[in-house]
Amino acid sequence: MPSSSATLISKCVIYPDQKSNIKTLKLSVSDIPMLSCQYIQKGVLLTSPPDLSFDELLISLKQSLSTTLSHFPPLAGRLTTDSDGHVHISCNDAGVDFLVVKYPNLSINDILCPGDVPDCVKEFFTYDKTISYSGHSKPLAAVQVTELADGVFIGCAVNHAVTDGTSFWHFFNTFAEINRGVSKISKSPDFCRDTVFNSQAVLKFPPGGPTVTFAGDEPLRERIFHFSREAILKLKYRANYGCLLTKQTNNSEVLGKLSNDSWKSVNGETNGKVKSNSNNNSEISSFQSLCAQLWRSVTRARKLDSSKTTTFRMAVNCRHRLNPKLEPYYFGNAIQSIPTFAPAGELLAKDLSWAADLLHKNVVAHDDNTVRRGVADWEKQPRLFPLGNADGASITMGSSPRFPMYNNDFGWGLPLAVRSGMANKFDGKISAFPGREGNGTVDLEVVLAPETMAGLENDADFMQYVSAVVYE
Repeated sequence: MPSSSATLISKCVIYPDQKSNIKTLKLSVSDIPMLSCQYIQKGVLLTSPPDLSFDELLISLKQSLSTTLSHFPPLAGRLTTDSDGHVHISCNDAGVDFLVVKYPNLSINDILCPGDVPDCVKEFFTYDKTISYSGHSKPLAAVQVTELADGVFIGCAVNHAVTDGTSFWHFFNTFAEINRGVSKISKSPDFCRDTVFNSQAVLKFPPGGPTVTFAGDEPLRERIFHFSREAILKLKYRANYGCLLTKQTNNSEVLGKLSNDSWKSVNGETNGKVKSNSNNNSEISSFQSLCAQLWRSVTRARKLDSSKTTTFRMAVNCRHRLNPKLEPYYFGNAIQSIPTFAPAGELLAKDLSWAADLLHKNVVAHDDNTVRRGVADWEKQPRLFPLGNADGASITMGSSPRFPMYNNDFGWGLPLAVRSGMANKFDGKISAFPGREGNGTVDLEVVLAPETMAGLENDADFMQYVSAVVYE
């Protein structure tokens, strides 16, 4: 619940404005491992609407949320476990929580100040430390609207066993779209469960359910690092050609050739093909280049023994990797984890292109056969998703710079910023956001142990690519 600095004004339940025509949805082999993860917490910072009072805004948001839930009936349901141990979403129209909080002494500038993400951001979300298994008794989603001195933050918490990032932002975009006044939503969710992820395998839980797989009480620092389009293209050049751009290089010509790269070849949960700019899978993508730089710099900051095995883990979207493909707006989790390993000493001794190529080859190789092998492997040994950094040498990359996080105009303009709560954060958890200005810019939300963050901030090889965020 909000601290003494913020005041909870009201809390109610919002129900769908139409009864669900879906009875139950069975959790898949991609959903079930997320039952030990905490609820996804993400939201947007907005200026205050010029033509609406805050009370009028709340009425509009409640009505819009009710309509949105009728398009996403699973989010208004609850989890149930049948006698065989299979977990389902009961689409029973039980509703979601809607909280109103006031933070009168907090301004937009307080939130967007340079340096570490301020602690006040965690006040913008409810369901802190709530495990997704709790959806058996708790709502599967909650919206918190926080009134600031000069703005509004709309934060959403959603059960991670019910949605991945693709489905989360689809719901959030639709919420904004309906509040903006559209008569028909642009993209309808697909609730089909006749997929490779549907399984009869059962994951057995202890009484009361699972616990998180990471330590939740370690000291952490969190910062947003911004990367301009030009900085990322320079990283891509370095990853592909093994050298820095120099004054002797025709920068504009080189950057022009590289700029055709979209983010679709990268990380986790993007909607495109593995390589979007050509049929040649040999080119290392922009995001793989950025990930490789982060991997090397964080490893250097951790001062690991040279023989220590480091891991860079990505969660990849499988919707487009399957044959036949899943619908782009398949609702649920359709992700798998790709770990890439390297000894710390070798990772730092080799150049950026070596690390980037390791990541690139792993992503390209994750095709239909790999997805199906992953499903079969899980069915043989059902297990929870291994969130965390137990060995002190791991990085986990989540979210995606391709997610439409800024496509959330609730009727008076685009968000100033995207922020997340404290859910699923540990030393080495990174989340990738698109930059507000778009055009290939990226923001990395970096969570590290304090001493590691200090090392990263002093790493000239990393910081040369970082620039200040400009909020207009």
